[in-house]
Amino acid sequence: MNQLVLNLSGINCSQYYALCKPKVVYLIVFTAVVGMLLSMPGALPVGTFIAATLGIGLASASGAALNHWVDQRIDNIMERTQGRPLPQGELSSASALTFALGLAVIAMIILLVWVNTLTAILTFISLVGYAVIYTMYLKRSTPQNIVLGGAAGAAPPLLGWTAMTGEVNTEALLLFLIIFIWTPPHFWALAIKRKDEYAKAGLPMLPVTHGVIFTKWHILLYTLMLFSVSLMPFVIHMTGIVYLSGAIVLGAGFIYHAVKLFNTGKSDEHSMKTFGYSIFYLSALFAFFLLDHYARIIIRLFS
Repeated sequence: MNQLVLNLSGINCSQYYALCKPKVVYLIVFTAVVGMLLSMPGALPVGTFIAATLGIGLASASGAALNHWVDQRIDNIMERTQGRPLPQGELSSASALTFALGLAVIAMIILLVWVNTLTAILTFISLVGYAVIYTMYLKRSTPQNIVLGGAAGAAPPLLGWTAMTGEVNTEALLLFLIIFIWTPPHFWALAIKRKDEYAKAGLPMLPVTHGVIFTKWHILLYTLMLFSVSLMPFVIHMTGIVYLSGAIVLGAGFIYHAVKLFNTGKSDEHSMKTFGYSIFYLSALFAFFLLDHYARIIIRLFS
């Protein structure tokens, strides 16, 4: 789909599609869907499920587009982002902003009308947290930007849970915590590789302000914390042995990559492999949540 160029009334839809950071949004929506499915021990309200998935997805796409609009000067400096629609002049700044705000309005209407008020409020807070607090302020002012701003990116499974139940409970907060702890080592691995670009753009990312070795220590420490937190769903009897097995194997893999990255010293060698594994880790971990959930349901049905 992302390779198709659709032209409607002279508008290049592929550029608007690129504004939404589709790969990131797909992972966000997946974790939100997992939150919805885990919250329902029985039949799923299909209408609410579809509306929540669409609303959360559009809100995430809106945040991504707003990020493009805010960061267009920085994107023009950094090699990794120079090919985006705004730096390339394929879309105007006004068009991108209008598109982003339009997605946000549609998302909020969907969540308010067809889901529930709590989910709409929390989604709006997450959107503001990412597009305004993180992108406009934290990203430009502190090397702890991704730690403090990570809450917005960690919200989707919690949003999915509240969409189905109308409440926030311990299980939903634990899903939030897993992504919250996962975000810094995931992002810092990429930041090590792109350290010079961030420095050129004037962004105080941790490898720029405190050095690569310091950042690698933090990646290792956060990875160890993540391993511990990922076992908590089993400890509180939220999950069973299927999830526990997956969490142990995946967590061991993440620790392996973090240690290997640490052992490369000041080099950026293995940083992108660690970054790539972190994406696989989160996707697979949440897949194990689902496998465990439905395995337990099947066992109960036949026991």
